Amino acid sequence: MTNIGILGAGRVGTNLAGKLSAAGHHVTLGSQNPEETATRTIGLAPHVAFADQRTTARTANIVINATPGDSSLDRLTDLRTELAGKILIDVSNATRDAPDGLPGDLCYPGSSLAEKLQAALPDTHVVKTLNTMLFMVMTAPEILTTPPTAFLSGDDQNAKKTVTGLLGDLGWTPDLIEDLGDITTARATEAMILVVPHVLRRHGFQPFAVSLAR
Repeated sequence: MTNIGILGAGRVGTNLAGKLSAAGHHVTLGSQNPEETATRTIGLAPHVAFADQRTTARTANIVINATPGDSSLDRLTDLRTELAGKILIDVSNATRDAPDGLPGDLCYPGSSLAEKLQAALPDTHVVKTLNTMLFMVMTAPEILTTPPTAFLSGDDQNAKKTVTGLLGDLGWTPDLIEDLGDITTARATEAMILVVPHVLRRHGFQPFAVSLAR
């Protein structure tokens, strides 16, 4: 059992919290208003704990960033001390919204949120994954008729090995996981978010993910 902290209590964070707690991990969901989050997500209790984000980061062994990507860098840089020595799994995409509220452009063209986080948190092992799919696929890859791919980017091989194990708890078998290399490779997967709004506008909010076909 691993002590996992999830920063962000939206659809992504709560979805991951439910699946990881069901897999036997001790999960704390960190938000700006823990009491409101506990009330809103009452179905997760008593298996998931609730706390503010600083406490969540400090008490967890592994932290998942599920905060809005356009504000993640500022939020997590402020938690540099709490995140030191830990694995940070970044599943967010940093984008600016188009007029219809869907992703319109990248916040860090020529770079990535994951790279920015790694530079700002040099004592933390940042691993990018699960950012090339809608949130429901993150915890149930089997719902798609075509097997999806979970890409990994990160500088530390041991951290990526640990994250691969957690992906297994979410239903990702080894053949569905593709290690792209160091943290700079995250700019490729983060850029894939620009495909998402076009798919959603044509087909609606249906589960989908990027798949590497061989």
